Amino acid sequence: MSLTDAQWARIEPLLPDRTPRRGGRWRDHRQVIDAIAFRFRTGTPWMDLPEHFGSWKGAHDRLRQWAADGRPTGLGEAFVRYGRIFKTLHLLQFLHDEGYRRMIGTQLNVQEARHRLARKIAFGSRGQLRRRYREGMEDQLGSLGLALNAVIWWNSLYLDAAVQRLRAQGFPVTDEMCARLSPIAYEHINFLGRYAFTRADVGSGLRPFHDVPAPAG
Repeated sequence: MSLTDAQWARIEPLLPDRTPRRGGRWRDHRQVIDAIAFRFRTGTPWMDLPEHFGSWKGAHDRLRQWAADGRPTGLGEAFVRYGRIFKTLHLLQFLHDEGYRRMIGTQLNVQEARHRLARKIAFGSRGQLRRRYREGMEDQLGSLGLALNAVIWWNSLYLDAAVQRLRAQGFPVTDEMCARLSPIAYEHINFLGRYAFTRADVGSGLRPFHDVPAPAG
């Protein structure tokens, strides 16, 4: 849920000028505030912010800039209280709505599966950030997110191709079955060794599937 035009009209005059004294022009304040509000409302990790909010690093750094001496400014305090309101509403709905609890449980399972995959990719550091400075940690997080998203994208392509192939062969793949599929899988991926990242030949299409042997009679 983004800010309405009426809400933005009340907030915009309180924000600093988008052109600081040094450096280039800041990103659109409204997009950044929508990103920060989404993060407080949902508890989503910074690096998992949806792409339509722009760079998660930009939103994170802007929130840091709107704090003084480690204490939130008026705007920062407003975001803290905004987050508390939504957390309270979330807890009340979680206690009284069984369907909502099931939905949250499903989301937690997906999130934990994503974390397991991330830890598997980052096996060299055992899932830990080893850099001693913030920019280095952000670089590590960005690289990890890129590799993780590449695995999920690759799995999604082949899951979709497998479903289309099964349907073409007459197998009744229902939407309910597809809803249970998850691209966050890694049992088929070898994380060891060296990898060369070269430009793919997209014209050749996907690799052929392995033929599954028929069960012994």
